[in-house]
Amino acid sequence: MKRILIIHGFDGSPNGGWRPWLMGQLEKQDIYACSLAMPSPDMPLCTEWVEQIARHVEMFVGDEVYLVGHSLGGPTILRYLESDRALPVQGAVLVSSPTEKNQNRKIDSFLETTFNIEAIRVMCQKFAVIQGDNDTSVPMANAEYLAGALDAELILVPNGGHLNGSAGWFELPQCLEVLNRLMES
Repeated sequence: MKRILIIHGFDGSPNGGWRPWLMGQLEKQDIYACSLAMPSPDMPLCTEWVEQIARHVEMFVGDEVYLVGHSLGGPTILRYLESDRALPVQGAVLVSSPTEKNQNRKIDSFLETTFNIEAIRVMCQKFAVIQGDNDTSVPMANAEYLAGALDAELILVPNGGHLNGSAGWFELPQCLEVLNRLMES
């Protein structure tokens, strides 16, 4: 059975932005999708967020698990995949995901060290990266780095901003389309 776990970003919530829409679309395809409530979204700790993903992935051993992360949810997925707790997952979609420290010091614990791309690729071989071409929170170079390092498809969304509810994104068909491609391949 296919299982999709969706991870929101900094100061986000499971039901914000396009996450409810994506869950509804996947439900129409008879695919289980759950948007996780990450602990302390306004003061996130990397270890707690990675643990939250680990607990949920462990519930679905034997199923096809795919991870979708928006903003801070993206590096959280990567930190999970490189961790000792990681179990193999079939694919991951990283949306507006930072790879380096920025002006938000509250997320530094997620980005203090470089990602162990080799370990990440052992746990997940299929990736996609989605980025707004005018995102002021996450530079385009972050998406280009992820796409290159993970051999991932890079999908640019014209005038997408940070691809969140504040930017007017309550549906993200690009995410559904690429997720369906990952699940078919």
